[in-house]
Amino acid sequence: MRIERFEDITAWQKAKGLSVMIYRLFEQHKDFGFKDQIQRASVSVMNNIAEGFERKGNKEFAYFLYIAKGSCGEVRSMLILAKELGKINDSDFELLFKQAEEISKMIAGLIKAL
Repeated sequence: MRIERFEDITAWQKAKGLSVMIYRLFEQHKDFGFKDQIQRASVSVMNNIAEGFERKGNKEFAYFLYIAKGSCGEVRSMLILAKELGKINDSDFELLFKQAEEISKMIAGLIKAL
């Protein structure tokens, strides 16, 4: 099956869901630097998948997927810090961390497929 739109890419859909959850979870946080960093990293995952896809070349798409994968790692790193600092509870951490890991694996699969 050929994907016609980035919105149809499962990794993008899951990354969007992760971004929405992160925005909602950190919405009321007063540590604006931390909040901004984790929100921007999560948005970077979905946006780099979209931007790479829209470039229409496999080489460029792969380049942007590597950036998205790096941002996914940044999200996981920030989640670990959030947990250690008591900014999120264990169940939110587990849910979001597992999602970020899954998205990272999906992006790796996309890179391989290219």
